[in-house]
Amino acid sequence: MIEIAGQSYALDDPAVIAVIAGAGVLLLMLLLLILAVRAAGRSARLAEPLAQQMAALGGHVQQLSLGQEQLRGGLQTVSDTATTGQAQVIQTVEARLAAVQSQMQDRLADNAMRAQRAMTEMQERMRESLHGSSKQTATSLTALQERLAVIDKAQDNITKLSGDVLSLQDILSNKQTRGAFGEIQLKDILSKALPADSYAWQATLSNGRRADCLIHLPNPPGPIVIDSKFPLEAYEALRNAETEAALKPAVQQMRVAVRKHIRDISEKYIIDGETADGALMFLPSEAVYAELHANFPDLVREGFEARVWIVSPTTCMATLNTMRAILKDARMREQAGAIRKELSLLHKDVDRLGDRVGNLDRHFGQAAKDIAEIKISADKAGRRAQRLDRFDFEELAPEADSTVVPLNKP
Repeated sequence: MIEIAGQSYALDDPAVIAVIAGAGVLLLMLLLLILAVRAAGRSARLAEPLAQQMAALGGHVQQLSLGQEQLRGGLQTVSDTATTGQAQVIQTVEARLAAVQSQMQDRLADNAMRAQRAMTEMQERMRESLHGSSKQTATSLTALQERLAVIDKAQDNITKLSGDVLSLQDILSNKQTRGAFGEIQLKDILSKALPADSYAWQATLSNGRRADCLIHLPNPPGPIVIDSKFPLEAYEALRNAETEAALKPAVQQMRVAVRKHIRDISEKYIIDGETADGALMFLPSEAVYAELHANFPDLVREGFEARVWIVSPTTCMATLNTMRAILKDARMREQAGAIRKELSLLHKDVDRLGDRVGNLDRHFGQAAKDIAEIKISADKAGRRAQRLDRFDFEELAPEADSTVVPLNKP
């Protein structure tokens, strides 16, 4: 016996059995629902449609709970009604429960299949994504290794360049080594622009002065001197001056240094009757040359007045190319006499060759005439031989007797 709400129900009562069966089915459905929710909970974040369907399923379950409450009330009513009505109610409930159970099983099976497909698609997308990510990672690592190799190489070059810059600073810090640096640069330019026999290094002039380079130009203008000068200290002081107080003495230092170089070249390397009426001051720095022409035009004019032409590596190359044209023209004039002499001898040889060709032509003409006459004589001899070959000596015998003088016997 079971007592519910003050009423007692027998366990063998069909209504009680139906209620217990309905409760068992409901518990079974709830258990299946819990299992389905746990199984679908893993893919709930990846399958939004499944979550929506599960929400709908929860609504159905809630509706089923409401139906169960209604069923409980109905059972209470059925227990109070006639026995005949109980059987009909039980059948109706069983039919509804069977339909609901079948519908739930179908939906659970459908949801399980959809969840499986969604899980499979998600696994495939994750596998493809992981494969693509691994491939991209490998490519990125390879590119990173290549860039690191380039960076290492650039670092080595930077280290080497810094060493070269330090050595260049050491060279330029000493006046003697700075002068040697300018001479080396001047030698490189001269070796590319002029023939080796057209200039001399460290040439000693009649006044005992030794020039860096003496170019052997013809008169006029005559041999011209190129001397290398590099006012580095004055230029660096000018560049490093940041205030007006520091700029003024730097400008004065630059003027004094350049004027001294111009005066030394003009006094030492311009000699009347020995060198050209001018000399070249070679600045091995385009920056210093540009600074002079941009901010010190008076120094450039002073150089013109002292017949000292200031040149940089670029303008020096252009000047040397002009000198090369002058040297080429002078050498062509030197060789003009020899060329005229050779042309005269060539003309005589051509005339002699014409005479000999004429003689040879006459000889060939005479030989051809002789050969033609020989052919005529040979043809005549051949025809005569043919006629002699056709003669019949037996038929001509009687006629021959009349003309042949007989021999008298003794």
